[in-house]
Amino acid sequence: MTRLDNRRLAYLDAMGIDVWVPSQEVIKPEVETPTAPHIKVQPASEETTPVEALTSGTVSIDASLMDWTALQATVSTCTLCDLHQSRFQTVFGTGSHSADVLIVGEAPGADEDKQGEPFVGQAGQLLTAMLKAIGFERNEVYIANILKCHPPQNHDPSAEEAEACRAYLNRQIELIQPKIILALGRVAAQQLLKTNTSLARLRGKQHYIDDISVPILVTYHPAYLLRAPQEKRKAWEDLQFLMSKLSS
Repeated sequence: MTRLDNRRLAYLDAMGIDVWVPSQEVIKPEVETPTAPHIKVQPASEETTPVEALTSGTVSIDASLMDWTALQATVSTCTLCDLHQSRFQTVFGTGSHSADVLIVGEAPGADEDKQGEPFVGQAGQLLTAMLKAIGFERNEVYIANILKCHPPQNHDPSAEEAEACRAYLNRQIELIQPKIILALGRVAAQQLLKTNTSLARLRGKQHYIDDISVPILVTYHPAYLLRAPQEKRKAWEDLQFLMSKLSS
């Protein structure tokens, strides 16, 4: 992106970034070759249907043949982990089913649990401004979370909780076929990439993992940016990096 129009400058102003000329430093991504061309999901047994598996004590579900309607219905009644006991409703995801960019957050908060939509409230407003700054309306991307249920006290998703939801997110990725996935925040990035690497070391690179053939980029969570506005410039660099990957 070589020049920003007045509209995008206004959105950058809403993000709290006070200098709009991009840094001359070029982030050099370390591109890794994907090791698998398609999503792999643990299959259910021949005797157990996907819906029956939800209450049969399994830790995962085969969602590989589900369409959008079946997938959302299955998520809405999921009991694979203990989070179903405290949720008000599941938060499936929202946006375009043919989006070029898939945004993945950590987990629904209390407001999301009540409204059934990811990224509402102040963090959601900032995310909307960030997307508009790079030319996207919110309904032109798809927004989802690692978890489909709100964790009490907003605790970080456990490995078991993330694994229970993994097939759902994988199937969303497979149905959308995005060009890029953008993970928001350390927790989402580490869960998605199955790593303990710090967010600082994950930024500015594109990543691949075995069960997802789409390149994954990493940036800060909007809620963190609200607490640490001095990091918004780095988030803007991440968004520029995303656009450079899309254009190439």
